Parts: sequence; structure tokens; C-alpha cells
Amino acid sequence: MSTAPQFSVIGGGVVNEVLDDPKTIVDIVRRAYIAHGEQQSVNPPSYFLRFPDRPDSRIIALPASIGGDFGVDGIKWISSFPGNITSGLPRASAVLILNDHETGYPFACLESSIISATRTAASAALAAAELHAGRDTPRTVTFFGTGLIARYIEKYLHGSGFTFDQVTIFDTDARYAEGFRSYLTGQGREGEIGIAETAEEAVRASDLVVFATTAGTPHVHELSWFAHNPVVLHISLRDLSPEIILGSTNIVDDVEHCLKADTSPHLAEQATGNREFIAGTLYDVLQGTVELPTDRPLVFSPFGLGVLDLAVGSTVYREALRRGLAAPVENFFHDLSRYA
Repeated sequence: MSTAPQFSVIGGGVVNEVLDDPKTIVDIVRRAYIAHGEQQSVNPPSYFLRFPDRPDSRIIALPASIGGDFGVDGIKWISSFPGNITSGLPRASAVLILNDHETGYPFACLESSIISATRTAASAALAAAELHAGRDTPRTVTFFGTGLIARYIEKYLHGSGFTFDQVTIFDTDARYAEGFRSYLTGQGREGEIGIAETAEEAVRASDLVVFATTAGTPHVHELSWFAHNPVVLHISLRDLSPEIILGSTNIVDDVEHCLKADTSPHLAEQATGNREFIAGTLYDVLQGTVELPTDRPLVFSPFGLGVLDLAVGSTVYREALRRGLAAPVENFFHDLSRYA
């Protein structure tokens, strides 16, 4: 006879403490991509709650299920309120609910902005490593956008063994750019850390370009800026014009997920009426079944899969239990008798 699981709450402090090894988390994300690529997952479309009176804000539900080594179902509920940054709050906040694979009962609620940022950063670091397999290791990197996601991506690139002779920063707000430079300096990062005056200067400066902005529509339009054929981690999805997408080799995390909601690849599909510009997925790259030419820009555009949140979140849950850091909620499930 099945019994309802113990329900626990795991706060951000515990999540942050548990997620202390980038290499381990990158490996978890790699395994999750493989499980997804081998059809051991269910990852429905994300659901967007939008507000007529707050058009730049949204809350997104990402339901998912992942089997394999993970065996967990659940949902991430993540809000994006760009106006938060003017008051010093991060743009995004989130919770993750984990459900038992056998009974369907929820057994944990985790603070998930850190999990979300971590899985995003681990995905970016994994892609950076895999996409450079046939290229020289990058010695220069540019960050477009300087928020929490950029900070986590930089941390995970560093934790994955990337070192840079030059870091270039570009943000439309000079205060944020300077703040990010101060953060990197405080972390003791080697190499020159500079702030670009223009987007063109920022793109041309580096062999690895990271977009982690809040842009809702393309703001980089010139394919000629990418003539040096960099690897581009297009994490924020809506920065590049369709012309740049069509002039590049494109890798996504999931074709159906990425080509919607007016992402840059979706705009390219609307412009051409086809998806022939998509070379493959990161799973294809991991399996060595996709060609990655070096004579054009190489762009990775991940929509963000709920299965990654489940993979990382379930790992946090198990480790928090092992360390005695999960907070159980007694009698959370009260009426468990069919006939009282």
C-alpha cells in the first residue's frame, strides 16, 4: 500500500550551499540532456501568464517529467519582472515543486531562482565546452547583460576550466556594467576586464559571446560584426536578428520549444517558412551526429527545459536530506482516508 511522502521545504540558503560544485552540476545537466534526447522525459510547452497592465512582466509554468537516473515529476513556477532591477531586486523569482513518480504526491518545495540560474549556467558551460570541440579554446569572452544569469554563467565557465585573457562587458546601463566589472575583480579573475562602449565593439572583441539580457526583441542586427565566427551563447534568445541567425550555424536545446514565442530562431522561421537553418540540438552535439563548421558563427539558443530544473532540483533535495538540511512540514497532507 502506498503512503503519502513526507513534504519538505528547502530554502535558498540550503540550495546555494548544496550547489557548490559547478563540474558536478554540469554533469547532471549533461545527463538530463541525454535522458531528454533518448525520450526518457516529458517536457510540455511552457505556459505564460501575462498581464495587460504590466506587459513587460510574466510568470511561467514549466511542467516536466524525467526518468532515467532521476525519476521525478514536477513544475517550476518562475516570474520575470524586469522592473525589479531598478529597486535592487533580481528580475526573476521561482519555486520548484517535486512530485513522487509513483503516487503523484508533491514531496518538496524548493526555492528555485538559484536552481534555475544554475541549470542555465551549467547548460551554457556545457555548450561552450562541446561547441569548441573542433575550435581553439576561447581566450576572450564578452558578456551582454550583467545580471544574476550573467554572474552564474561566468562562475560556471570559470568552474569548468575556462580562463580568459580578456573579458569584455556591455550593458545599456553603465552602472550595471561597472558593477559587474567590480564583481569580477573582487573574484580575483585573471586577465584584463574592460567595458565596451558599443555593441559592435563588444561583439567584435571576443571569440565567445554570451547574451544574458532582458531584451524582448532583436537589438543586434549586423551579421558583419560576427565575421570572426565566434561561438555565441544566446541565452536570452531574443537578441539577434533573423539575418544573424540565418547566417550562422544554429544549435538549440529542443527544436519545438525554441521555435516559438518570437525567439530569434522563431523569427527566422517566420521569415523563411522553414527550419533548415537549425543544424541540430545539444543532444546531437553530445552524440557527435551534427557537423559544426568553423567558417561561420556558431549560435546556441536554449529555450530552457523544465527537465533540467527537475534534474538539478531532485539532486538538491536528496543532498539536503542527506545533510539533514531539509525542513519537513508535519501533517502537510491531512485527510488521507478515502472514507473518514
